[in-house]
Amino acid sequence: MSTVPITKHGAELLKEELQRLKTKERPSVINAIAEARAQGDLSENAEYDAAKERQAFVEGRIADLEGKLGSSLIVDPATLSADGRVVFAATVDLENLDSGEKVTYQIVGIDEADIKQAKVSVTSPIARAMIGKSAGDVVAVEAPSGVREYEILEVRYV
Repeated sequence: MSTVPITKHGAELLKEELQRLKTKERPSVINAIAEARAQGDLSENAEYDAAKERQAFVEGRIADLEGKLGSSLIVDPATLSADGRVVFAATVDLENLDSGEKVTYQIVGIDEADIKQAKVSVTSPIARAMIGKSAGDVVAVEAPSGVREYEILEVRYV
């Protein structure tokens, strides 16, 4: 299995979710199944069926998270030394050359991407265009509305 990059913050979030699933959700589902069993005939027991479905979801998510954490390469942006180049986990300030709009993005792993929090996946077109570039470089990004050009204003490792 290949390693998948993830930021330190992203790994902590996955670990917190895993802990919650194991310590709160799993016991809750087990109790719900026991209560539904106590009601009698399982063939017509909707609560039992719902609890079993929930259990399958929780166990599947636990396995998924354990797999992701087991195959991740955790990157702490504060420890990066990339000589001002854009790399995974870097935070990049950009200016759209057409509109003059300034934006800031952090390049993160696939599971961490959230455009509302200005976190873009390392596999996204904008991140792929920026990787390896430095402040002052202009990158062209293929967007659905056409090619957009951005100037990299600053690269930070925070």
